[in-house]
Amino acid sequence: MGIEGVGARVARKEDKRFITGAGRYVDDMVVPGMKHAAFVRSPHAHAQIKKIDVKKAQAMPGVIGVLTGKELKADGIGNLICGWMIHSKDGSPMKMGAWSPLAFDRVRYVGDAVVIVVAETKGQARDAAEAVEITYKELKAVVDASKAMDKGAPQIHPEADNNLIFDWDIGNADETAAAFKKAAHVVKMDIVNNRLVPNAMEPRAALGHYDKAEDHYTCWTTSQNPHVARLVMSAFYNVAPENKLRVIAPDVGGGFGSKIYIYPEEIVCLWASKKTGVPVKWVADRTESFLTDAHGRDHHTHAEMAFDNDHRILGLKVETKANLGAYMSLFSSATPTYLYATLLSGQYDIPAIHANVKAIYTNTAPVDAYRGAGRPEATFVMERMMETAARQFGVSPAELRRKNFITSFPHQTPVIMCYDAGDYAASLDAAMKASDYAGFAKRKAAAAKKGLLRGIGMSCYIEACGIAPSAAVGSLGAGVGLWESAEVRVNAVGTIEVLTGSHSHGQGHETTFAQLVNERFGVPLDSVSIVHGDTDKVQMGMGTYGSRSGAVGMSAIVKALDKVEAKAKKIAAHLLEADEGDIVIENGALKVAGTDKNVPWFQMALAAYTAHNLPGGMEPGLKETAFYDPSNFTFPAGCYICEVEVDPETGTTEIIQFVAADDFGNIINPMIVEGQVHGGLAQGIGQALLEGAHYDNGGQLLTASYMDYTMPRAGDLPSFKVSTSNTPCPGNPLGIKGCGEAGAIGSPPAVINAITDAIGSNDLAMPASPSTVWAAIRAATKH
Repeated sequence: MGIEGVGARVARKEDKRFITGAGRYVDDMVVPGMKHAAFVRSPHAHAQIKKIDVKKAQAMPGVIGVLTGKELKADGIGNLICGWMIHSKDGSPMKMGAWSPLAFDRVRYVGDAVVIVVAETKGQARDAAEAVEITYKELKAVVDASKAMDKGAPQIHPEADNNLIFDWDIGNADETAAAFKKAAHVVKMDIVNNRLVPNAMEPRAALGHYDKAEDHYTCWTTSQNPHVARLVMSAFYNVAPENKLRVIAPDVGGGFGSKIYIYPEEIVCLWASKKTGVPVKWVADRTESFLTDAHGRDHHTHAEMAFDNDHRILGLKVETKANLGAYMSLFSSATPTYLYATLLSGQYDIPAIHANVKAIYTNTAPVDAYRGAGRPEATFVMERMMETAARQFGVSPAELRRKNFITSFPHQTPVIMCYDAGDYAASLDAAMKASDYAGFAKRKAAAAKKGLLRGIGMSCYIEACGIAPSAAVGSLGAGVGLWESAEVRVNAVGTIEVLTGSHSHGQGHETTFAQLVNERFGVPLDSVSIVHGDTDKVQMGMGTYGSRSGAVGMSAIVKALDKVEAKAKKIAAHLLEADEGDIVIENGALKVAGTDKNVPWFQMALAAYTAHNLPGGMEPGLKETAFYDPSNFTFPAGCYICEVEVDPETGTTEIIQFVAADDFGNIINPMIVEGQVHGGLAQGIGQALLEGAHYDNGGQLLTASYMDYTMPRAGDLPSFKVSTSNTPCPGNPLGIKGCGEAGAIGSPPAVINAITDAIGSNDLAMPASPSTVWAAIRAATKH
């Protein structure tokens, strides 16, 4: 391990530009002749569009164009699609309702885009947008998925009877029913995963530029996967031919999944640029983000778990209603199915599982993958169930989990996943030790003397990362492959450029990817550049989501480095008149093992490009490309323990201690991993205690600003105790599992388990706000 290589706590290279304000985001981009856009959005959750009058807006100062959905359709721009086909259990395909980038006949949620206004300034565009006159016929709306299938509920899309998108299941219903018949104990729960707004620091933005001279389009956008955006916008939305469309995702200020998708605004800005003859920039304000960014979670679940007399799990039944909002977003269908139900075995050896998922339309913002994407929902179900079962049985929650842990690997679950490696007891032991679990009773007694209720809660999570392999996900309905690409260019003076299909929006790729190169070739980090986010510079790649950058993206880089190393050793062996098998690379030089004969890295690189003295038949240059398609998912796992104090008079909860013990496999940069865990914990604790998107019955978003939607602040969070153990992943060359989502997956049930332990009631919904906790205490006291 070098001082800058794999395993080193290297400060992030990219942070200098971020903390000095030198980052370059979409809103920083200025193109000659650029104008500004504002969208006219529906104020109604459900309505017919009877008439659109743009005359007054067109006459306003600075206005260049006012464009509608009818014009967009006339130009052949396609509907937005969901890219993962799910079939119902009867074999019928999912019911995908039409989603026009600009609504022209009907609006289906508050914020649905109807008209785009292009003007000289942002202020002029917004003023003119307010002058657009739209006549609506308001229709009945439904916002609750559990009510959207009721008789008399409004029909949101003609394609989906009773608003049912699909009725899907997984596992074996007969085997699960048989397991329940022989059960000694059955634990039942109704569980809600609350709806969340992603709230990335940088709102979404798009800058579309049509160059008439070259008949070429460029789109700067806040995207986690620019190549997928280019593919979809060209192949499905007919914005431009793929070879005439460049998509650039520069610095992106957070994504959390919400910037995976292609939204109406990118499509419309590109189209509007051609239509108006000027580059068109749109930047969301925060309320637009609340209204239109893809929301997360929103599951209503009934779960039942069967145990034998010895408290071993026999079977699990889960029924979930997943609210997908008004339209199907790009990967929305996969989130409550293959990213959720396939993880319902948790860390436990469960012989029989059956899960049914109904995906349902409502008059709310579309719902898609948000940090964790299905795995937080599955973990919340499993870990609330396990904690509740332990309380019903009067046994230790830790020991109930330990008794049911999977201990032999590989382990095939009843719901597709084959866990390759893990040591769940090691994480449990580490968390219990770090939290002084054994000493909790004393602390609880001390808190009681102060009139406070102290509780402790546990969560043992597992997740599937590096979503793959392509053939497998293709067979399950994915519209794209989930491989990754890399290109490694060694320049003539020995500096190195790594071009990656992965995209960095907070993960620290410019540092960790460079550490990988340093470890291999010994060149300093400053000599390594990481290039990403531009479809004209980087070959086709699949982007960043699902904690895949390490396991998949870095594995592609390793494959390219292997090819570079092989050629470099051939050149060095030729220059040193040695056998290729004797060449080793150490400290930035290629050496003959056991001798002092060496050639510096830069000298070898120069030789590759001067080509004066190369082995016979060798091509000049030193540049290699690789594509990597993983053989399996990776399976990070861990144990989180939360300790809280609750004031029974006010319901206020304070997190006294939070311990996270994770197994991420091999780690490139421990400091960056800790940062990812801290961020994930903050988001998970936010979900548990504070955050929740709420609509009224008419479909108006009541939590459309930070005045109403509560984000966690520093004062809401403790100083986390984090640690890692390591069972390397056998499925990729680096042994990496992924760390980006774990904190958000494992923390919500740990928090809720702690609060319910404190107040003596299992009946507590997220977010556990003071009023919610206070009401739960009063309800428990009445019983």
